[in-house]
Amino acid sequence: MTSSASPTAAPQVGGGGEARALPGARFALIVVSLLWPAQLLSLIGMMTGTAQASVALHFHTAQIAWFVLSTALLATLITPFAVKAADLYGKRQVMIVITALGLVGDVIAALAPSYGVLLAGRTIAGFYGPIAALAYATMREVLPPKQAASASGIVGSGIALVAIGGPFLTGWLIDGYSFHGVLWGIAASTAVSLVLLLVAVPRTPFRDPTARMDWVGGLLLGGGLTALTFGVDKGSDWGWTSAGTLCFIIVGAAAVVAFLYSQRIVPHPMVRVSMLARRPVWTVVLATALAGGAVYGASVITQLLVLYPKVVVPYPVGGGRTIPVHLSDGLGWTATHFAVVGVPSSILILLVGFGTGLAVRKVDSRLPIGAGALLLVAGFLLEAAFHYSATELILASLPYAMGLGMVVAAIPVLVIEAVTPEEQALGNGIQAMAMGMITTLVTTLCYVILAQHGKVLQGTLLYLDHGYKDAYYFGACVAAAGLLAVLLIPRLKAIGDISR
Repeated sequence: MTSSASPTAAPQVGGGGEARALPGARFALIVVSLLWPAQLLSLIGMMTGTAQASVALHFHTAQIAWFVLSTALLATLITPFAVKAADLYGKRQVMIVITALGLVGDVIAALAPSYGVLLAGRTIAGFYGPIAALAYATMREVLPPKQAASASGIVGSGIALVAIGGPFLTGWLIDGYSFHGVLWGIAASTAVSLVLLLVAVPRTPFRDPTARMDWVGGLLLGGGLTALTFGVDKGSDWGWTSAGTLCFIIVGAAAVVAFLYSQRIVPHPMVRVSMLARRPVWTVVLATALAGGAVYGASVITQLLVLYPKVVVPYPVGGGRTIPVHLSDGLGWTATHFAVVGVPSSILILLVGFGTGLAVRKVDSRLPIGAGALLLVAGFLLEAAFHYSATELILASLPYAMGLGMVVAAIPVLVIEAVTPEEQALGNGIQAMAMGMITTLVTTLCYVILAQHGKVLQGTLLYLDHGYKDAYYFGACVAAAGLLAVLLIPRLKAIGDISR
């Protein structure tokens, strides 16, 4: 899809290189009103990830992976449709609609009497998933070019604020009110997003009346990704060579391939293949999807490790003797203790994230994401070796925290540098969709790897140390792949030099 302004569209706030800067108070209000919805995704990911141990133990389920995956799958599916709708009806209007739908899902999940209803609510909450892609595109539409560049860095580095405040908020909710408190907290946070969008975000005048929905492409992508994820998730239960596993994986992969082919021939594709054919675009999408997938997809490892209980039972071997049998090698911390232990990493994410957000205006943006991916590799490897006490996790997590801050702050800047202003929403949508697919796959494989050394106790799947180690090694491999992809990115026009 090629976005082009409607002849009747009102002039954009940031519509020219000579546009005057907004007053400081107005600029700050717009940035905050877009930062909260965009970074709420990270907060929700943190809150649901921390709550999953409590959810699994409460509902006695071995299918806890779908508590996270159901939301991610719908978010990945809906993102390109939301981007197309934004061109038709305006970004602000679409953000309001998807936030309202996400709020409905949040409330259903919070009221759920069973695990099935809970999953239904979390799935509907996935409608909120495209909010970050649209928020970054909105900045470029409602702010003058130089302020848009600064705002993108500020909003991207806002992950650091989530990293510091989020764990304590989550710990207070879980330890005081169980996972129900977390689910209601998510609903309240989404409601705040809706109010900010309604009250403080300016109208986005850009329209492309030629835009159309690619329903066939959406069904191919959504169905294929769901089948592929389900097949990978069930591989350890059914057997990797079983007919059921192979059927879901092959059909899912075929549907994704068919989706990519369809984008070449349909008149209004979800993904403009000609755009992806440009080296700056496809390399940025690949590198950011892999690095971001390592950050978001593998985060479940530590969350499960510290919050699942440690279960060791005596096993009689005769002669009145017993040997200890490990059923779970979790650390059994409270969520609040987890938050306290994470303070050094959170502070580091804050400092590195804001520093990166400021530095990318003066340095090659490939440097922070490359250095960040390298630090992620080091962090995963250290966590694989040292994760048996609070002190070990504090020290081992420091490189990971630095890498996270760099990667998350650099991603939106790289996308802005790789595409034209007219392609911004589409570029953000493609990057978000690609990162969503990689994150979903990485998360699924982390659960699969953990389950290889898992034990089921009273209906709940618990994990052993070998599984945690292997999952950390897998996270390092994904981050290393992201580092290699960064090396393919050509030199881009610096964000500080971009004007519209």
